[in-house]
Formats: sequence, C-alpha cells, structure tokens
Amino acid sequence: MTASFPDGILSSKQISSAIDQGIIHLASPPAEGQIQPASLDLRLGKRVWRIRASFLPGHGVSVAEKLETMAMHEISLEQDAVLEKGCVYIAELEESLDLPHGMTGFANPKSSTGRLDVFTRMIADGAVEFETAGAGYKGPLYAEISPRTFSVLVRRGSRLSQIRFRQGASKVDDADMQRLQDDIGLVHGGGLNGRDIRDGVPLSVDLSGNANPAIPGLVGWRARKHAGMIDVDKPKAYPVAAFWEKVTTADLSGGGLVLNPDEFYILVSRECVTVPADYAAEMSAYDTRVGEFRAHYAGFFDPGFGMADLGAAATRAVLEVRSHDVPFLIEEGQTVCRLVYEPLSEVPETLYGSSGSGSNYQAQGLQLAKHFLPPEGNNT
Repeated sequence: MTASFPDGILSSKQISSAIDQGIIHLASPPAEGQIQPASLDLRLGKRVWRIRASFLPGHGVSVAEKLETMAMHEISLEQDAVLEKGCVYIAELEESLDLPHGMTGFANPKSSTGRLDVFTRMIADGAVEFETAGAGYKGPLYAEISPRTFSVLVRRGSRLSQIRFRQGASKVDDADMQRLQDDIGLVHGGGLNGRDIRDGVPLSVDLSGNANPAIPGLVGWRARKHAGMIDVDKPKAYPVAAFWEKVTTADLSGGGLVLNPDEFYILVSRECVTVPADYAAEMSAYDTRVGEFRAHYAGFFDPGFGMADLGAAATRAVLEVRSHDVPFLIEEGQTVCRLVYEPLSEVPETLYGSSGSGSNYQAQGLQLAKHFLPPEGNNT
C-alpha cells in the first residue's frame, strides 16, 4: 500500500519516497544530484533509435510498436554516441512509472539542454501529447531528441530532461498569482509596471546592453551555424567563440533586435525572478499572443531560485529564443513569455542555490550553458 501525498508538486523527499514505493522505477541506482528540489532528472537508457519523423504513439499503442515502422537505425548508448543536428531520435530512459490515480507526471528539457538548442520531449506509451504521463500510467518512458544547432555526444546516463510529479490539482489561478506577486514580488525590476497576470506572470526582454558588465553593450548570443560537437556531460569544456557570436547594441535596428528565421539566440529577461521555498515555477514556452517566436525550451524553475536569503536577489531568466518562418523584431521591454507558479506538496529539504545543491544558474545574468568556459570581453 503506497502512502498518499498532499496535493501539490512533489518535492525531493517525496520523490525519494515514490522511488522507494515503486511509483518511480529506476533501471540503475540514482545518480548523484539526479533528485532535484522539485523534479527528477531523466537519464538516457541503453538504446536510441534514429527515426524518420517525430511521432506520438496514440491511444493503445506503445512506443516500441511505433518504432517497428518508424525506426531507421538502432544505436547502442553503452558507449559514446553522436546525435547529429537536424536528425530526430527516440531514446529509451532509465526511469519508468507506476503512477497512482491522482498523480501525473510532466516533463521539460533541463536548462543546459535548452541552452544548447537540443529539442527534447518525453513520450509515454499510448500518449496523445508530449511531456505528460497521465494519472495511473504504468509503463516505460522515452525521450524524443532533436539537436537543432549543435551535434551532441551522449551516452547511457546522460541527463537531457527532467520530470515533475503533480498530486491532485495544484494550479494557481490568476487572482492567487496576483496576490503572490503583490506579497512576495515573484518578478521584480524591469519595466512591466502593473503586470497583466493572465495565465502567468509576464517577463520582458532586456536589450539594454547592460546584462554582462564584463562585456559592455552585450545584448545576447547567436549560435554559429557550423560549429563543432558538444559532449553534454562535460561542463566548462568549450570556448565560447567557437560556438557563439556576440549580439551587441550595435546590432539593434528599428528600435529592437531582428530575429533571423531559424537562428538560435540566448537573451535575458529585464526582470529578476524569485521562486519561494514552497512553490515551483514553469515558463510557458510559446504564446502566439506575443509574436511568432518561441522563448525558452527549458521551463522548470525550482524552489529557491533567485531567493535573496540564498544570496541571489538579482537572478534573471535566460531566454532561449528562435523565430519561426519570418524575421521578427523583438523590442526592449517586450513581453516574451510567462511564468506559472504552483504550490509544492511540501517544502524540500534542500533549495535551489543552497550550499551543496549543485545549482549551476543561481544569481545568473546573461549566461550560456554550463558546458562553456567563461566568455572573455574580446570574444567575437
């Protein structure tokens, strides 16, 4: 008989309990740091398949059955494997689920994955939508992986995405989110006075050129189209200039930055973000109300992110931005995405950014993925 959890997003101790109870099954022992304050990292399993096209299995159909017709080539992940940019893959994951009724799972790319422009989505058997495992789901999990800009080197155990677990109904309505904003200041600074909280707290883009004092005039980074390969498990291993070019205030025109179609940009929010200890946040990836572009592939913000008590009172949100089909002018202070907050089922023992948490992006400004060396002011 499994223990029940209070309504809300499960925190780290509860995720450990769910593993002990067999709600979450791990094919190999948990890796160090795999259990995050309000999520669980998902690890690549033994095999990955190159597929002809992205797919959803649909009601009553397993991913394995779909792979019988969609797979082009099977690749072992027991050794290093290259996932080529522009290709689509399905990888089995080390984690599987036996969810009780009333508990659901939902996934997102890890922050570092999104900042490499690696598009990844979780798939469950019988799924009719990506990134979700419905209440009562029992079965394996897979990841669709599509590197868009850089080819990547992966292996069994590489962690590209993460999953959260929601017990019951934990959504916060607009009125409750407004009260949180008024009382706590979930999002502060920037220029969105009298924030219009509809389906989340809005964030705007910073094009002032003041986001990185070490590089005056820096607005963001644009990925080089023909760069080398990146090992996803190697932090601080690659020089910035080989993979990115600076976007500065000199590149602005028409009152903003013109996003070239299908080019990948790293930008930053004007506002600072705070996630209280008893909440988790998720950024909505795309909203047709704000323009024909996608902002932020990786959407999870853990409890403790940006908390002043943890020495991170000025933590920005990094925006992974890609325009679709047509050039799009994005302007200083323009709303680009929204943050949605949900209460936790219980406060985690370790918050994001606290001592020993292994957090990579606390107190961040305009920051690239952890794989890159610190940029120098003379990078081109």
